[in-house]
This record gives sequence, C-alpha cells and structure tokens, in this order.
Amino acid sequence: MSAAAHAYLNTRVSVMSTRLLTPERANNLLGLELPELTERLELQAVIEDQLSAHAKVRALEQALIQTLLADVSVLIRPMNPAERALVLSWARRYALFNLKTLIRGKLYDLDPEAIRRDLYDLPPGLRLRRDELFRTENVLELLRVLEQGPFSLLARQAREVYEQKREPFALEAAIDQQYYSDLARQTMRFQGDSLQPLRRLIGALLDRVDLLWMLRFRFAYSFSPSETFYQLVPSPRLLHRERLLDLVNRENLRQLLDALPEPLATRMADAEDLIEVQRRVVAHQAEETRHILTQSASGVARALAYLMLREMDLMLLFALLQGGLLGLPRDVIKSAVDPHAFGAAANAATGSSPLAAAA
Repeated sequence: MSAAAHAYLNTRVSVMSTRLLTPERANNLLGLELPELTERLELQAVIEDQLSAHAKVRALEQALIQTLLADVSVLIRPMNPAERALVLSWARRYALFNLKTLIRGKLYDLDPEAIRRDLYDLPPGLRLRRDELFRTENVLELLRVLEQGPFSLLARQAREVYEQKREPFALEAAIDQQYYSDLARQTMRFQGDSLQPLRRLIGALLDRVDLLWMLRFRFAYSFSPSETFYQLVPSPRLLHRERLLDLVNRENLRQLLDALPEPLATRMADAEDLIEVQRRVVAHQAEETRHILTQSASGVARALAYLMLREMDLMLLFALLQGGLLGLPRDVIKSAVDPHAFGAAANAATGSSPLAAAA
C-alpha cells in the first residue's frame, strides 16, 4: 500500500470508529421500546406491517448485515490485493451462512421458497451462484459446482469429508474449519508492520473459536481428544498447536480452564458453564480487538479490527430488535444481550463500563 493510501485508510478507520457504541450509548438503547429503537436506528421502513414476525426479524437482520458490508466496501477501496483478499475472506462468512442454508435444504428436502427467504442478499465478491446451486440434485453435486470458484478449496475439502462420513455435522464442521484455516494462512503471509497486529487480531478470534469448540466437542458431544484436536485450527496467539494438544486431554471443564494460558486462565477462574465461558472469551477477544484499533499503525489491521467491533455492535442491536419483535419482556431482552463482552471492549478505551455494572 502506498503512503497516501495507508494514510487515507487510517483516517477513514478513525472517522468510522466514531460509529462504535460507547457504554453510554448502548445503555440508552437498552432502555428503549421497539418503536423508539427502530426510529433511532432509522429502520422503521424495514419492518412493514403486513410482514410476519419471522419476516420482520429476517428483514432487520438483513438490514444490519448490509450496514456492515457497506463498511467493508468502503474500507477495501484503498487496499492492495492481499489486504483486500483478507478482509473479504473475513466477510465471506455470510456467504457460508447461505451455503449452510442451501446444504440443509438439500439434506432435508426443504421447501425451496422457504430456503430462498432465509438466504442473505450479498454483494458481488461475496455472493454465491445461488440459482446454479439451487438447480443441483444433491449436496455432493452442490459442492462440486462450488469447486469452480473462490470457494474451491473449501468446497473440495468439505466434499471429501462428506463422502467419507455422510454426516451433516461433519460437513458443517469441515466448512467452518476450512474458513478459519484460510484466515490464518492469509494472515501469516503478511510482512512488515502489519504482520504482528494481524497475528494478534486473528489469534484472538481463533483463541475464542478454539476454546468454545474444545468445550463443546469434548464435554457436550463426548468426542475423544484426538477427534476434538482434528476439528481445531491452531491459533497464532495463545492456543497454538502444542497448547491445543495438551488441552484436549483434560478430563473436565474445570481442568481445561485451569490449564489455559494467561490471561485466559485468570479470566475463566470462576466460570462454571459454557455460557459464562462464552461471555468471558468474547470479552477477551473484544479487548484484544480494541487494542489493535487504538494502538496499531497498520491500516489493514485497524480496518479489520473496526469491522469486528462493528459486527459486535450490530449483533447487540439485532438482539434488542429481535427481542422487541418477539414481544419478550424487557428483563429477558437485557439478559440475552451480552453486556459483559461489550463493556470489556469499551473499557479499553474509556476505563469504565456502566453496562457491565448494570449486568
């Protein structure tokens, strides 16, 4: 990236970062009823009266995803090809949601119109060849068609797994594993000032994913240590290959959490279940991500950090909107939102967390 493009990207990220929720703004939103919230977010037109509650939820989710992807399109413009490819690979997870929806439709012979309604509308560069994939006869043919494009490696490995095991769970796990492996590979190809902040950023993401996958596979699904390790993607940060080999052999949740490296071990000191672990490891990732946004000089690392935090904010807003549409009590909606993670992210910048205190 040229010096001018680098300066432009960093300036753009700094300007866009003012959109991120502060604890005060988030706390104010938590107190709003649905009509006030949609008006504040300028989303009234999205939830038309004639739509069902499910359709309104989908429309709001689609609108928030479009907001995130619009930010992606702005930030990748000054990037060089490698930087643009990394950011688009991160955003491609929404295409994978569509792919999983299509796969489930084939596996369980679901109504095509219902499947179409559940697909996200994505921009060029992230979009699957939906019509072509729809016309395939089965999952294996769908994956073979997908091998002729940007998802070729992912599709080939997913097809090979499905041909061997014929298990829907193994197929979706292979897709997720390939997605995160590709992010890690692309990160390690960077050189210069961007390498270390990107290692820390993607490492925090993989630390979160690996910890939650380990706990689910070992203690919820009763996978063996070797089966669990096979599903994981070594992190360039805390949970690297050797650490994962040790952790998967722990016999229960407490032993595994006690064996984590710092600062994860301290953070998980009194966590008793998967839900609490998830809250705390998301908070850890948010802190790491905020650090890159505020302290790094790398334009691509700061841009990706901003997008990750922006996605967390939009998930919080979606939880509030969805709860309102489904008519859930306010206390239930507030308990469903994850103020622990949000407060931790904000703490790095403000030193206080009204949301965490309120929780």
